[in-house]
Amino acid sequence: MIPAVKRALYNLYLSFSATNNAALEREYRELRALPRYADPKHLAQSGYKIYSQGDEDGIIAEIFRRIGRGSRTFVEFGAGSGIENNSAALLLGGWNGLWIEGSGEHVNAIKSGLPSLIDSGRLKVLQSFITRDNIDGLIVGAGIAGEIDFLSVDIDGNDFEVYSAIKSIQPRVIVFEYNAKFPPPVEYCMPYNEKHVWRGGDAYGASLAFLERALRERGYSLVGCSLTGNNAFFVRSDLIGDKFAGPFTAEQLYEPGRFHLNHYRTAHRPSYQALDQAATQSSI
Repeated sequence: MIPAVKRALYNLYLSFSATNNAALEREYRELRALPRYADPKHLAQSGYKIYSQGDEDGIIAEIFRRIGRGSRTFVEFGAGSGIENNSAALLLGGWNGLWIEGSGEHVNAIKSGLPSLIDSGRLKVLQSFITRDNIDGLIVGAGIAGEIDFLSVDIDGNDFEVYSAIKSIQPRVIVFEYNAKFPPPVEYCMPYNEKHVWRGGDAYGASLAFLERALRERGYSLVGCSLTGNNAFFVRSDLIGDKFAGPFTAEQLYEPGRFHLNHYRTAHRPSYQALDQAATQSSI
């Protein structure tokens, strides 16, 4: 292909991407302007994206602004490539933690891209196909136990069963991917299948109504969901006080799947380089 044609096609792609991104940004603004989000305690107004899939980074930051930070320790399983997950942005604030990921390709990319964070001991990375039989041992083996600030659960399948097998840590905040296909009051949870690998379709994870009830029984309250309908946010009930907008029910806080919003980009694409520099900078 001649250079002039390649330039023209590339410029056309840039124009399309910018137009699409502007439309997604406008949709976010229009959603947040809806009356259901008018309460200043509602978390929807706090969302923004740094390394998260959608607006989770801002919501997580706001939760900890309200309840305070403790150990600044996180565990995330289903961590992906490391530059699109729920805890990467926490590393910018001096946090420490553990990523567990099943993909060898992703783990190799993380180790290659974040050597300073790993060498400093602030980030531990394990490769493992996660089951309810091995999850607790993996966490203990990484030297993490007791109360931690943050747990993120996203393995596209046995999420609840695996979470239920964790005994070694007591998170103050949990982010759970939920299956937005099933709105409240539908309670759905995928039957445990140790060999499950998600290949598309709606047979995965658990519905928001199921998670809200199950985690309430374990001492956690649902405080919000991402506008994308990807993730639900749970805070240990004794930390709630009057800091969040209730009632803390799936019916009140459910967000439908708006997965197209995940394609919204904030400024330039994420890179390992900027994140790895956090290892040598003061916490913010």
